[in-house]
Amino acid sequence: MTESSLIQEVNAERLQALLQSVGYRVTLSEQNGMVQLLSASQGVGFAARMGNPAQQDGDYLDYTLSCALRVQGELPAGLADRWNVEKRFARLSVQGVFLVLELDVIVAGGVSETYLRATTELWDRLLQEFLLFLRANATAPNESAAADAETDDASLAETPQEETAAA
Repeated sequence: MTESSLIQEVNAERLQALLQSVGYRVTLSEQNGMVQLLSASQGVGFAARMGNPAQQDGDYLDYTLSCALRVQGELPAGLADRWNVEKRFARLSVQGVFLVLELDVIVAGGVSETYLRATTELWDRLLQEFLLFLRANATAPNESAAADAETDDASLAETPQEETAAA
């Protein structure tokens, strides 16, 4: 593969086309002047947010895939830490009343279309593992945290845009 055929930057339209090509329904949205893509996998809403701007306006060197679930009740102690020790590639954090799973995708330096597809497949797999992890780690008073993972596209409205954008 030649350097000129590598993807050096990404924009919302290119990322939207990529996600749609692998079967996701995607909505382009803007919040606080930031463009993001909203979609869902495994019945759980997620967002793709553009990261560091490239030299050309509207293009970016990276983006973050982010899934925020509203927590009802108490989370088991150390839940996010346990995920971060046991799993690779995506980090889990507690941000206010949200449990947030994030995966950064870097295109700076050049990547192939195949790499971006593989990263999207990895994200889908991580979401599956995330739901299983929540179910396995839910305790009786805490089962609502795992139950909240069973959301639909309507949950996209609950995504904490300001909180995750700053993370």
